[in-house]
Amino acid sequence: MRAILACVFLCSAFASGGQAADPTDEMIAHGKALVDAGDCTGCHTADPAKPFAGGVRIDTPFGAIYSPNLTPDRETGIGAWSDQEFYNALRFGIAPDGSRYYPVFPYPNFSKLTRPDILAVRAYLATLTPFANKAPPPQLRFPFNFRVTMRLWNYLFFRPGILEPDQQKGTDWNRGRYLVEGLGHCGVCHTPKNFFGADRRGRAFSGGTVDGWFAPRLDSAQRSGLKSWSVDDIAEYLASGRNGRSHADGPMADIIVNSTSKMSDADVHAIAVYLKSLPPGPPEAATVQPPDASMREGAAIYAHACIACHEADGSGAPRIYPPLPGNALLQSADPSSTLRVILDGAQTVTTPRAPNTGSMPGYAKQLSDQQIADVTNYIRNSWGNAASLVTADQVAKARNTR
Repeated sequence: MRAILACVFLCSAFASGGQAADPTDEMIAHGKALVDAGDCTGCHTADPAKPFAGGVRIDTPFGAIYSPNLTPDRETGIGAWSDQEFYNALRFGIAPDGSRYYPVFPYPNFSKLTRPDILAVRAYLATLTPFANKAPPPQLRFPFNFRVTMRLWNYLFFRPGILEPDQQKGTDWNRGRYLVEGLGHCGVCHTPKNFFGADRRGRAFSGGTVDGWFAPRLDSAQRSGLKSWSVDDIAEYLASGRNGRSHADGPMADIIVNSTSKMSDADVHAIAVYLKSLPPGPPEAATVQPPDASMREGAAIYAHACIACHEADGSGAPRIYPPLPGNALLQSADPSSTLRVILDGAQTVTTPRAPNTGSMPGYAKQLSDQQIADVTNYIRNSWGNAASLVTADQVAKARNTR
């Protein structure tokens, strides 16, 4: 399931009635900030000329779902909904007709929001330009094409309720937890899923796959987590898409552009405080040094194609070309994101806080599957790095999933 899959069914509404007074400018501004924090535009904007009008195809292991229209169009959007219907959608995952949403819409996370925040989101969505755009129906395999199955899924995996503050923790920690586990729904991408698409118990924030990418660990695992990152490192990355340790790409780059770079400094800092507090989860996978032949071939390819930007020692140019030694994503057990960058190149992430001129070409046409495997093994196991062996078959699979 896609992580940027983010607000997928934030479908809810601004009401046809039931609000005692018009929302204040302050409430609407607060709602906009919440919508930005939830990256709702990322999943609900297929046509940039029609923001929030839905129609984005979300591929899941069970088939495809199309995001709904969040604009106040009364026929195809959410313009005819009441406050309570909007609240029920976010808190309980229940549509106005009583049917259950699929959890590609992260209502298990949005359930943790307070009622005032839910209604602030609704108030902001009511101010959007209405667009007529009806999303196609889901294209799911049996038996998931029957929404009634979601009642069983909810019984097994869904526990609605707001997130109560921990009185033993500080204000920043509690705010960060509220954003990470609630509106930001970070675990949708960064937590592995079970056979039914629910979070695997005991593995929160230990990494997950998203559209051919790997969303890395957010806990404090030594090599592939945030152990070596400071609070400031995390905050800088979320605000700008880069720091002295890594650069964002793929789905995370879109989230930074559309969401975290627009958040307040205080909220970004709070997220960083909370993430930095997460203890290490499941043990990191054991590693075996790649064969000497693979390392030699990889070193030769690196010297030819990579050394000009990343330097002989992998140090790169922080915030322009990311350093490779100690790079957490590079050492992830799942090499998918590294393979995607080598195959397709790295996009330039430009935010108001940090325009970025660095970029990287893709090598899908220049290098064979075995050559990409070799250079990947080299950078994942040099300069003190340690990661599992990458094979040519894995590269071929990554090449075919683009």
